[in-house]
Amino acid sequence: MRIAVVGGRLQGLEAAYLARKAGWEVVLIDKRQNSPAQGLCSRFFCLDAGNRAELKKVIRNVDLLIPALENREVLANLQEAAREIEIPCAFDLRAYDISSSKIVSDRLFEAMSIPAPRPWPKCGFPLVVKPPAASGSEGVIKIDSPAAWAAFEKDHGGQWIVQEYLAGPSYSIEVICAGECCYPLQVTGLEMDDLHDCKRVFAPADLALSQQQQFAETAVAIARRLNLTGIMDVEVILHQNQLKVLEIDARLPSQTPTVVYQSLGINMLELLAGCFLGGLPADILPRHEQKAVIFEHVVVTPGCIAVSGEHAVAEAGPLVYRENFFGADEALTNYASGRNNWIATLITTASSRLEVLTKRNAIIERIQKELHTPVYRDPVPVVSGKSREGQ
Repeated sequence: MRIAVVGGRLQGLEAAYLARKAGWEVVLIDKRQNSPAQGLCSRFFCLDAGNRAELKKVIRNVDLLIPALENREVLANLQEAAREIEIPCAFDLRAYDISSSKIVSDRLFEAMSIPAPRPWPKCGFPLVVKPPAASGSEGVIKIDSPAAWAAFEKDHGGQWIVQEYLAGPSYSIEVICAGECCYPLQVTGLEMDDLHDCKRVFAPADLALSQQQQFAETAVAIARRLNLTGIMDVEVILHQNQLKVLEIDARLPSQTPTVVYQSLGINMLELLAGCFLGGLPADILPRHEQKAVIFEHVVVTPGCIAVSGEHAVAEAGPLVYRENFFGADEALTNYASGRNNWIATLITTASSRLEVLTKRNAIIERIQKELHTPVYRDPVPVVSGKSREGQ
């Protein structure tokens, strides 16, 4: 199988990693040199995907086109280019248009009576303010008081989504759909840094089985309402023992597919390809006994190792795949011997939560000892004006 992945940052890195696990050849297209996924692909073309004529020359001989970016104009161009040369494009643009607008998706949750954060001014402080069309934590701001809200309104124009800020653990689930087949996959746990960017994903999730079932049913209901073909992820927060949907994204996500692959052996990229190349299997079953997984990003600078949100990976330049990296099963990293500024995504597995946490802690300690990084930082979101941080 030969695929073209358009976009070499976080989603492209995810696609390249999963394609590697599937044994596929990857042609990567990105208008930027030195994108993170470059080190995991077979061939790289520095190309603006908006240039349809040049794009078609590159993708003409691939079996499948995988969009891994969120520029609406480019996504539409990819679909048209793929249609013109008669290759499948693994993307549902109509569903994406709904999920990428927080305004439209919030209306969908309301129409479906799905619990979600209350909008301002029907809620009190603190508030969370989001751009209407950004993905994940991009542009998210927490506002704690009326004075801070007044200052924000004075300094910022344009349209924003303003909702109650909810405290509690976060979880994610993917749904894969083709025709009548619609399957929820594994629930994963999410942890955020001080910028509300996801720094760590773990499986199995520490969520009651009844709530996992409820979460899966909600995700499938949303996917069916969108008449989805392809993949979608749903993120929730458990607030006062109630799951509330924060956002949906009808596109290949980053981070969580790798965790599900490591935990259950289920490759979401293979499933996504199946949606556009002949259909999904009659059932999706684990390929091996469930493993406990911790997936996290670390930034190493002289004297310090810090856990970071995935924004650090997006700007790191080309990463390479490594095994047994300071004791981690796998890593995606720009580390080289003698380099004192580097990043790594550490992927650690074991048979149980306790075992994987013990193994993960030993990895951090080994990096600290061998590279003389005595300071350890694990930032978390600010709570009530104070930042709690692991030391």
